[in-house]
Amino acid sequence: MHNIKLTVAYDGTDFRGWQIQPGQPTIQGLLTEVVQQLTQERLNVQGAGRTDAGVHAWGQVVNFKTNSELAPEELRRGCNALLPPSIRIREAEEVGPDFQARRMARAKTYVYSIYRGAVVPPFLCRYVLHVPQKLDFTAMAQAAQYFEGERDFTSFSASTGSEEEDRDQTMIRSIFRSELIDHACSGSPTSTLICDHRLRPDEWLYVIRGSSFLRYMVRKIVGTLLKVGRGQLPASEIPDLLEKRDRRCSGPTAPPHGLCLQSVEYPDPPISLGDKTRVR
Repeated sequence: MHNIKLTVAYDGTDFRGWQIQPGQPTIQGLLTEVVQQLTQERLNVQGAGRTDAGVHAWGQVVNFKTNSELAPEELRRGCNALLPPSIRIREAEEVGPDFQARRMARAKTYVYSIYRGAVVPPFLCRYVLHVPQKLDFTAMAQAAQYFEGERDFTSFSASTGSEEEDRDQTMIRSIFRSELIDHACSGSPTSTLICDHRLRPDEWLYVIRGSSFLRYMVRKIVGTLLKVGRGQLPASEIPDLLEKRDRRCSGPTAPPHGLCLQSVEYPDPPISLGDKTRVR
């Protein structure tokens, strides 16, 4: 039995999110179909996180176990030949039997792109939120810092749709980084965070890295930061909103198309078994 790890990038515009939904186009559903076609097996393809409808990814991580003797590079090429251009397998490798993309993830980084220019270039409109109106960058950057640390994020989450799941879910999350950056930071490591391209002069990026995230959490934080930027909410009130633990307190949920799952981190690099020659 071989445990295969894939790093997947996708444009989420035309999909109903990551998770399989009957009768709906999803990333997991399509990827599962293609991998099963290549391996001729029924497989359980698990992702590190469930991105919402319209959300993109540059570094989604998945794994599945298979008896197929196709080498990882053969699987990568085969998947990319069968998948639509909006889904690409960036890397494929065989890892140790204990690796699990979801359970072993220790941190994820999301990036939300806000385009500040008067006119959005057509080839960017699917990936940025256009906000040409005046915003106070300094106030938004200050507000972003209040989300760092171990916090109860009830006020910045949405219901899962299940009362039982909501009741059992812990709302405490650890955020290691929460930062708003602009082109003045273009020389920093953050300048290549969005889909591996450099930060444009008319872009602001909100970067958040944490252990895990609640439903709509990043988009609700972005919506709240925009309220701060418009002068509708003082940055200093963010701690009070967190303390209230009330979903009605946050700003509006920002649209999904500005959000990208940039990367997923694990405690140690999974042990790659390489493209060793296999007995067929």
